[in-house]
Amino acid sequence: MAILLTKDTTVLVQGITGREGSARAAFMKGYGTKVVAGVTPGRGGEEVSGIPVFNTVAEAVKVKGPIDASVTFVPGPGLKDAVFEAVDSGIKFIVSPVERVPLYDILEMVAYTKQKGVQLLGPGSIGIISPGIAAAGWLGGTPEFARRVFVPGSVGVISRSGGQSATVPWALKLAGLGMTTVIPVGTEPVTGTSMAEILPLFEKDPDTKGVAVFGEIGGPHEEEAADCVRRKEFTKPLVIFVAGAWAPEGMRFSHASSIIERGHGSAKSKIESLKEAGVHVVDRPDQIAPTIKRLIESHG
Repeated sequence: MAILLTKDTTVLVQGITGREGSARAAFMKGYGTKVVAGVTPGRGGEEVSGIPVFNTVAEAVKVKGPIDASVTFVPGPGLKDAVFEAVDSGIKFIVSPVERVPLYDILEMVAYTKQKGVQLLGPGSIGIISPGIAAAGWLGGTPEFARRVFVPGSVGVISRSGGQSATVPWALKLAGLGMTTVIPVGTEPVTGTSMAEILPLFEKDPDTKGVAVFGEIGGPHEEEAADCVRRKEFTKPLVIFVAGAWAPEGMRFSHASSIIERGHGSAKSKIESLKEAGVHVVDRPDQIAPTIKRLIESHG
């Protein structure tokens, strides 16, 4: 089983005729995702990899019926309009593999999607993959690479880093484990979906036996995840590595969201909070896979 993205999820690609949109739409379709439509204003009536293109999301929904998810391959300054258009057309899950989005636009998008009950993954998330089932975004790259790296299994993966969203699953595979769903949460200073919102979804999934997380300094994700564990909203084995422990206060590390400010978001504060909640925090990323394997086996 998987969370957020399943074999039945229908997907629309906004910006499908662009360089990234067309390439990633072909990847998603080739991997088995139900990509039912694409949207580019002024390009309606065309096809990309056999996927029909419409001028607006509303047109696509009118012809294809209700669509579950949209992936937005549009420039950062245009993302807000694309997200609002998808929300207003009834789409309930939006994946935004877009960076350099104006902060005020992100705040408006996050507020609007939450108000409308829509799950926004990103901005700055490279996508989501449920191994052997479907992919939305560019996580996986090609169908062949995705099938080699991401194998079905019992571990949920959450990552603050797009690149580590592949290396952690690879390490899990080498340890004899597979994944239910792999989710990079995004690299922008504010994101639509937090770790604390994803963990309860993995908690409810009977096939997910534990979760592995690649964290980073900066932002509230890891502390909120610790609070989620304290509230017993997630009770399964959970292993986290927090990258950037060496970075001094105020230094930008890796992503726009990874900035320590006035003691908040530091590796020390995150690790203390996680350990106090009973989460297993490892010192090195290569310890993630063997630790989650041991905990799942001992958990029964």
